[in-house]
Amino acid sequence: MSKPTVVLVHGAFADAASWSGVVEELQAAGVPVVAPPNPLRGLASDAAYVASVAAQIDGPVVLVGHSYGGALITVAGATENVVGLVYVAAYVLDENESLGELQGRFAASPLVDNLRQWTYPTADGTPATEVTIAEDAFPTVFAADVDGDVTKVLAASQRPLALGAFNERATAAAWRTKPSWAVIAGADRAINPEVERFGAERASATVVEIDGASHAVAVSQPKAVAQVVLDAVDAVA
Repeated sequence: MSKPTVVLVHGAFADAASWSGVVEELQAAGVPVVAPPNPLRGLASDAAYVASVAAQIDGPVVLVGHSYGGALITVAGATENVVGLVYVAAYVLDENESLGELQGRFAASPLVDNLRQWTYPTADGTPATEVTIAEDAFPTVFAADVDGDVTKVLAASQRPLALGAFNERATAAAWRTKPSWAVIAGADRAINPEVERFGAERASATVVEIDGASHAVAVSQPKAVAQVVLDAVDAVA
């Protein structure tokens, strides 16, 4: 089998640039990598987009999802040429489960009280709601172990998530048939680390926990995250 292509799927309140350090490490290791934009408009439509990206790549694909991106790779991972899944400080949904249901099993994280709501027009012109993290709370909630000057940029450039995504149910759970790995951010204040641990254990994922890591672990510790991805690539190659 040819060397898998890694597809890095960012989560809410971030963009593909959040993977820059990981991309650099993977490219240095000779691994083909793509970091597409995540629309952040809804679980079903976003997962369909990720699936379309993977399906158009020649050869096997390893999907890597951060945060909300984990929910997307769970569904998009059913695509035939996807051979492995890597969850990074991520939601690992089961089939017919929503983000809200999974989160609701555990204590709320500080993120919940620091979301700001906005509206945006849908295709038919009716308004819908999207959320971002309040800029003054962003450093401590999302990226406590990232340099302060960097977090100011990240807070100003964050991309909002459609609020409706929290209630959509996953139509597949690819980890039931494909191997998975998980990076747990031990000091995550955006997703309760217990949520990450529960999902990873349920998926029988190979787990690496990084003590003291914030939700932005791919930014603060790209070498450690990239190593887990490389382990996955080696395992499925």
